[in-house]
Amino acid sequence: MNDQSKISVTLEEIPFADLHISDLNPRKVVNEASILTLAENIRSYGLIQNLAGFRDETGVGVVVGGRRYRALALLQDDKRFQRVTVKMSPDQATAELWATSENAQREALHPADEIQDFGAMEKRGATVADIATAYGATETHVYRRLALAALPCPVIDALRRGEISLSNAAAFTISDDEKLTLEVLENVRGTGESDHRIKKMLKPDAVKDSDRRAVYVGLEAYKKAGGRTGRDLFADEVLIDDPAILDELFGKKLADVAENLTAEGWKWAEPIHDSYISWYQIEEMKLARIYAENGDLTPEQGEEYEALSALAEGDALDDEGQTKLAALQLILDGSFTEQQKAHAGVLVYIDSRGTLQFETGLIRSTDKQAAIETGVLAKSDRESHTGTKSPISNKLQIDLSRIATGARQHAALRDPDLLLTLLAFQLSGKSGYTSVLGLRETEVPNVPTTEMAGYTLDARLTKTTPPAKFGSDMGRVFRAYKAKGPEFVMEEIIRHLARLLTVDEDLGEVIDKAVKTDIRENFTPTAANFFGRVGGPYLIQLWRDLLDLPEDHPTATTLAKLKKSEKAEKMEALFGDPEVRNAHSVTEAQAKRIDTWLPDGMA
Repeated sequence: MNDQSKISVTLEEIPFADLHISDLNPRKVVNEASILTLAENIRSYGLIQNLAGFRDETGVGVVVGGRRYRALALLQDDKRFQRVTVKMSPDQATAELWATSENAQREALHPADEIQDFGAMEKRGATVADIATAYGATETHVYRRLALAALPCPVIDALRRGEISLSNAAAFTISDDEKLTLEVLENVRGTGESDHRIKKMLKPDAVKDSDRRAVYVGLEAYKKAGGRTGRDLFADEVLIDDPAILDELFGKKLADVAENLTAEGWKWAEPIHDSYISWYQIEEMKLARIYAENGDLTPEQGEEYEALSALAEGDALDDEGQTKLAALQLILDGSFTEQQKAHAGVLVYIDSRGTLQFETGLIRSTDKQAAIETGVLAKSDRESHTGTKSPISNKLQIDLSRIATGARQHAALRDPDLLLTLLAFQLSGKSGYTSVLGLRETEVPNVPTTEMAGYTLDARLTKTTPPAKFGSDMGRVFRAYKAKGPEFVMEEIIRHLARLLTVDEDLGEVIDKAVKTDIRENFTPTAANFFGRVGGPYLIQLWRDLLDLPEDHPTATTLAKLKKSEKAEKMEALFGDPEVRNAHSVTEAQAKRIDTWLPDGMA
């Protein structure tokens, strides 16, 4: 073992231009944002800790202080940092030891100590910006640490002793009741309680500002009514502390909407406090449904609707476009006549996103007979108003239903475009739980079980379509879908059929040849998605094979000495970083080998 006490160490003033990052420096990956923060820290407070280096054939290589070196490179407009004090190693062996031990022995402050130091700095008059610069942290991090510093001392002491976690401590910041805070602390010490449970103990009745009721009512209206709020700084959300006030405002606002609807001519309007209305609820309420009239767009309007809808799906529609799209949607949905409104009503509710929704054209059982007599509601063939038993048996009714289905299929042959639209409609999931065609879609997985960088597909193969809302009016949903036009329909069919493609090896070869399948077009091996998931010997052999290296070549033996994670990072850099290839003098043939290489079984 080396006696480090006998090492001769010198400090030298080195021009920054003569410095570079040594190959011995173990830090290869840096966060650019953190380097900018460190540079501001050095500009404000100077270079508190010296670099350490070793003189080589190209100058002085920095073996300790790679982040500081990168930060100093951003400060060369300041004469103070154009010459740097460097602790010089007498030999390479010492430099290697410094490079390893400096990073291995580094230990960050315990969070409890950092929290109390942040609080002490604030009390001495330091601003959030000052603390952020001194610690090389973001201002958001400082604000959160200061919120923790404001907690009662027993909470921080419990954190220091390991009786609660840092995230547990953060959960306590939602409380402004010190007595309750300390009572809850005593209940959760050393129990491993979840953050969610701690928050519920501190504020059992509170709801988040993302709650649909809060979104619909609005925070300002809630506060104006005397409602109190708290803030969970760590979850970046506002807490509603008076849910009773919120419920009262929510109910009143819904009731006002219902009242306005009856003023517009609807016979009745009923607020529903659920987040959706299912067909089962409508059945339970014994409501019949009628539909709005005149819901067709002209060909020109249909084209405009399709274009605007495409922009809306890509979040590229401006306010004017939104207004036009809404107007076209109103035409497409049709409108109810005054006579229809006189016999029907509306259910009003707020969905899970806090958006006002309506189920319109509903006729109560007590109003059905009058609606039938005026022609607003068609009399059901099976409905008997005489109270006598229907002469049509159940078996006969099944046969009649099949005949009706056959007639519909027969007529549908006259409109192939409609059939294609229905196919796309079902494949897209827009039909919800309703089966439009007798097809059964089987998922063909094309996404790995774990999310990974380096694997990308055409967006059409991973795009998800929000399912139809349970209980939606399928007639209205389909009219809106059909209005997007035949070009959209064909794109949907192609997209979904491609997602369902699954073939055997022989047919796969034919298809691959026809469409020129290239796996590397979509997949680039990385440390996360491949190299880090195989063994070290595999990586060493692959490195040698790709670069034509003998077993004793220095480049191969250097890789062999690295940790497995470092080997994986080296392989990723070889596949994705042109500078790394230049550094290893990769030939044209080797580059082609790397760019086309695939793991066994994929080629």
